[in-house]
Amino acid sequence: MKKEEVLEILRETEAMLEGHFLLTSGRHSDKYIQCAKVFQYPEYAEMFSKQLAEAFKGDDIDVVVGPAMGGIVFAYEVGRQLGVRAIFAERENGIMTLRRGFYIKEGENVLVVEDVTTTGGSVKEVIEVVRNCGGNVVGVGSLVDRSNGTVDFGVKFVPIVTLDVKSYEPQECPLCKQGINLVKPGSRNLA
Repeated sequence: MKKEEVLEILRETEAMLEGHFLLTSGRHSDKYIQCAKVFQYPEYAEMFSKQLAEAFKGDDIDVVVGPAMGGIVFAYEVGRQLGVRAIFAERENGIMTLRRGFYIKEGENVLVVEDVTTTGGSVKEVIEVVRNCGGNVVGVGSLVDRSNGTVDFGVKFVPIVTLDVKSYEPQECPLCKQGINLVKPGSRNLA
């Protein structure tokens, strides 16, 4: 899909928001991508997942894993498209882990997927979980890469769309200086 087609779907589903947002990474931004809004429509989840699965078809994937919350639906649908198991990692006492009986076998080829990457922090945590289980991370996929291509996972990285969305350290945020109300729409507790 072309970038404008993806952006049109994000706008149409109200998945792209504008304002003053506290990102999961702790940084601030004037744009927020809430992929849960687009994933509520199965036809879009399938379309984006099919495109991502195509990019990893030749990589002999055994399991797809995504971080909770944003990666759960995407991991499931990409796994379905690839015909493999799909699981998710979640935080327990602040540490990313596999729970609920999920596992990764020694030597399994794993694709990590996330809805939105900014700094890649959650994905890097999941990669560490996979490697600690003895899995082989063969790639990372994302619906939206907010890093404008600057994030590096040390493996093949395929985003559906790459955006140049500015984000700021809180002390440098021009939106804070303007007194614009800060909203925290993300899923990670930063306190």
